[in-house]
Amino acid sequence: MKIISTVALQPAQRAAIASAVPGAELADRQCRTPEEISDFVSSGCDVLLSFRMPLDVTSRARGLKWIQLLSAGADHALGGPLKGSAIPVTTASGIHATPIAEYTLASMLSYAHRIHLAIRAQIRRQWMRSGAFMASVDEIRARTLGIIGYGSIGRETARLAAAFGMTVLALKRNPAERADPGWCPPGLGDREGKIPARFFGPGDREAILRESDYVSVTLPLTDHTRKFIGEREFAAMKPGAYLVNIGRGEVIDERAMAAALAAQKIGGAGLDVFEHEPLQPNSPLWDLENVILTPHISGANRTYMDKACQLFVENLKRFTSNRPLLNLVDPKLGY
Repeated sequence: MKIISTVALQPAQRAAIASAVPGAELADRQCRTPEEISDFVSSGCDVLLSFRMPLDVTSRARGLKWIQLLSAGADHALGGPLKGSAIPVTTASGIHATPIAEYTLASMLSYAHRIHLAIRAQIRRQWMRSGAFMASVDEIRARTLGIIGYGSIGRETARLAAAFGMTVLALKRNPAERADPGWCPPGLGDREGKIPARFFGPGDREAILRESDYVSVTLPLTDHTRKFIGEREFAAMKPGAYLVNIGRGEVIDERAMAAALAAQKIGGAGLDVFEHEPLQPNSPLWDLENVILTPHISGANRTYMDKACQLFVENLKRFTSNRPLLNLVDPKLGY
């Protein structure tokens, strides 16, 4: 078996992969462009570990039998390079749960305690201690968090939110299927789906938004989720509600969101993903004081590849013993 990683691996990561499949050939190299990946895989391989997928991956990587993505989403691969392909694809869903859930809570806490405004005041050297400012500070305890997309990230967000004393509501494609079959480290998430007080389906999104003080959007991008939240959904939200989007920028109608924020129809937004990245310099989102922006970094952390290799090693063992792979993508669903 030949395994190719388009990310440079550390010695411990190589050793873990080698121990999972004794005798396998492993080649790893840092590839920064699709062209570099195409060149690297042109010698052929059985298994590919990669973030990106060049358009010619299926023809260049002769003998390819399985692709392990290093991202939680698969839209970038299914949308072109693997369209119509029968090659199994698995995602890295689950490895982002801790950093992104912590990011989401951090964004909510920053908004509630007005830290984003205090930082702006610090830059201006302004001692902001007015009664109006202090009266606007809030707690997240006893507030309601609506989680739109109850996958691994949503479930870990729910666990942390519950620890803060929040009531959790959850929306998922099939509310009757509450268990999580994906990869999840012990002690994290909500594998059995017991935390939410109530579950909602896609058709009930206005109902969950009406009840939520905070909204966490963790949806993958598919044909069914594109612009899932638009003008009608923003109109349903509470005037002081705060939305955090760490899924994909295209699942929200960005123009409708900017208008709702500018008019203060909702309280604020924490945004890590956007319809177009990098965010265009003329976007109105840059100048809104009720918005916290970050450049698609919510999943970043020092142990990213260690976690990815843990998942990859488990899937390698399953692959070589003909057992079901974890996080297997359903091309019809898009995730």
